Amino acid sequence: MTETPTTRVLLTGATGFLGQAVLERLLSAHEGVHVTAVVRPKGSITGEQRLRQLLRKPVFRGWREALGEEEARRVFAERTAVLEGDLSALAEITDPFDVVIHSASTVSFDPPIDEAFTTNVGGAQGLYDALLASGQDPHVIHVSTCYVGGIAKGLRPEAPVDHDADWSAEFHAALQARDEAEMASRAPEQLQAVIDAAAAGHGKEGPKSVARAAEAARQEWIRTRLVEYGRTRAQSLGWTDVYTFTKALGERIAEQKWAGTGHRLSVVRPSIIESALRHPYPGWIDGYKVADPLIMAYAKGALPEFPGLPDSVLDVIPVDLVVNAIVALATGGHRAPSGEVTAPGAPAPEPGYYQVCSGASNPLPFHEMYENVHTFFTAHPLEDAEGNPIRVPEWKFPANNAVERSLAVKEKLSAVGGKLTAVLPATSRTREWANSLHRVQSGLGSLRTYVDLYQSYTRTEMIFDDARTRQLNDSLPAGTPVDLTFDVRAVDWTDYWQNVHLPALTDMTKAYGRLRAAAKRRNAPKRALSEGTDVVAVFDLEGTVLDSTVIHQYLQLRRRTLSPAKWPAELADLVSSAPTYLKAEKRDRGEFIRAFMRRYQGVPAATVRELVSGPLGQDMRRLLKPGALARIQEHRAAGHRTVLVTGSIDLLVEPLAHLFDEVVAGRMDERDGVMTGYLATPPLVDEARAQWLKKYTEGGGFDLSRSYGYGDSHADASWLSLVGHPYAVNPDLALYRLARRNHWPVEDWKTA
Repeated sequence: MTETPTTRVLLTGATGFLGQAVLERLLSAHEGVHVTAVVRPKGSITGEQRLRQLLRKPVFRGWREALGEEEARRVFAERTAVLEGDLSALAEITDPFDVVIHSASTVSFDPPIDEAFTTNVGGAQGLYDALLASGQDPHVIHVSTCYVGGIAKGLRPEAPVDHDADWSAEFHAALQARDEAEMASRAPEQLQAVIDAAAAGHGKEGPKSVARAAEAARQEWIRTRLVEYGRTRAQSLGWTDVYTFTKALGERIAEQKWAGTGHRLSVVRPSIIESALRHPYPGWIDGYKVADPLIMAYAKGALPEFPGLPDSVLDVIPVDLVVNAIVALATGGHRAPSGEVTAPGAPAPEPGYYQVCSGASNPLPFHEMYENVHTFFTAHPLEDAEGNPIRVPEWKFPANNAVERSLAVKEKLSAVGGKLTAVLPATSRTREWANSLHRVQSGLGSLRTYVDLYQSYTRTEMIFDDARTRQLNDSLPAGTPVDLTFDVRAVDWTDYWQNVHLPALTDMTKAYGRLRAAAKRRNAPKRALSEGTDVVAVFDLEGTVLDSTVIHQYLQLRRRTLSPAKWPAELADLVSSAPTYLKAEKRDRGEFIRAFMRRYQGVPAATVRELVSGPLGQDMRRLLKPGALARIQEHRAAGHRTVLVTGSIDLLVEPLAHLFDEVVAGRMDERDGVMTGYLATPPLVDEARAQWLKKYTEGGGFDLSRSYGYGDSHADASWLSLVGHPYAVNPDLALYRLARRNHWPVEDWKTA
């Protein structure tokens, strides 16, 4: 194909890493090319808007600077267009095209099987069906991956993959898998399993929270099942993962539907694409790519060892070399095996296969890549949260799956530790231990992910041939600028890792860190409270404001009302009832309060009032947490309405009522001045308190998003999540974990 002002290109995947680089190269280096991008809308953003947003990205920076901002916008608008829609349901193609570049795909190794098939198989089917329906004969450049050959050893040729998988049957089964997983997740035994797990973890929050957690667990079960389905189905047919499996099937669709019906097809198979060598500038990258999470985990000290073969070839290719090969085919035309350009309409041209890779011509053994990474991060270490340099580990590449066995042992020990935290009392020491355990579990989870996803690539014994790709590069016109070539033999890997890729990766990681730090600063609680009469501050009582429990209050009361002769029996009965109370507390806070309040049966209300106004009240005030008193005063000074809410009875909180604008507590029925042991209304805890808070703020004209909540128990989570400023105060371990996960402040009010 000769490049003329009328050369029209249809590009899929334009918003992806490779696609945006292809778009930039076509616009910056080939003035006669017009590009129509297939872009689907995303939320409220149209496909047209998404394409226009690309111009502001770093990949276009050099082009914008060369033309000037205004001229770049004009040229971009003039030489690009959008075909809006999803590839799997592509609209009719009416505009004529000389070249189609199909680079859209999911690049995740382990998505749910239906998602992988919808994009990589359904997208290819939709594109080729639309092209066939249009009656056109463009040269199609189908972007695939070197790893489509599956699990193998030795030299992998630039040729069709030899397999007999039926893409249509596999596609149908993959889509049906979601329906099957949905049905399986609704089986009574499966539903009961998620209900039981949700009740164990969220029972104290209330029944609605349990239901939400159960449904979330069911959805996660479906996703996990579909991921496992994709992985195991791919492996059963000889592929490493569902990504390479579906990419192979996408190639087969292109071969059957396009090349098989007499059209020109070129298949470009990159290996592991990483940052640019030269263009648009050295080190350009758009987010972490395939090898980068592994590299950065190592740099952060999270990978003490890794199960790779030191002599395995890690086939990495800079993105601009892949782009240049694609653009060379787009502007130079389809080639026969001899290298001659195929004219449009030529009878049944053979598909061309081009493996843009490094393994055959400029191999990079895994141990050499590791040595480069180790050298770089030893000289330029990342810093931990305290600003100390992180010392990277030295890998020994142990044999016989020693890394896998060690990881399995650590996972078992971590699981045991997780069970222990569920029964330990909440203290500052156990909270710190739980926090440390959480970091360990997160690290092990990441390591498991890396091992499962990457070891197929770091233990491979495949070498990808690139003879035809080198032939294509050699056919470029004399005088072609070096930044438009793609001879991988020109790459100095040590220079690339030390001076291009790793510095770029480090800069990007630090930029992400700065963004996270800025977000954390924005979301951090302001020490000085903003004034306002539309703000309510809600305080829980036991364990939050008061360093006491309903059991402690009861014992202090009964110690003063029972004779010494009856006191031992009362204590013995309380101890014998403790297991019942503990089980009730674990299941439902309201159930515990109802059960425990029965102990007040027969106690004269006047006696309680007298003690509360005297010695019992003095005891309660002594147990008031210093930090609580200070915070209450701050809120009142800021004009906020302060409300104490408790599931306990009103008689017992009278000594603290003067500290708040309002006290909301339970009330116990009395008969002839004697407590019955029955509450007049259900205790205001967990979700009941959340519903009360919604109605209270609505009726009082308070702004929930500006309001504050303070609680100490997992039972408080449902109402704390409603306010804009939730605080966990000396929390139990369950609330502590939730607060850490949701980035809620955790405070210790036992000191001022």
